[in-house]
Amino acid sequence: MKRLSLRVTPEFERDLKRFMKRRGFKRKSDAIRLAVHEAAERSARPKIDFRALIGIAAKDPPDPNAKFLTEDDLWA
Repeated sequence: MKRLSLRVTPEFERDLKRFMKRRGFKRKSDAIRLAVHEAAERSARPKIDFRALIGIAAKDPPDPNAKFLTEDDLWA
């Protein structure tokens, strides 16, 4: 595709100008290309599922030399 026409909101225009200023772009088309490319890369990354880690620390024995024995001691 050689050309794409977009109708944008004033908010999009404002955010695009900020993005261009932050990244040093002079042309809107270059800024939009990079923003779309970065968004596509982020969406293609595999999602990390941390649910498998829940409770993993509870499997280890408690530290016998712990500074705080209970959570109440921690906040007292």
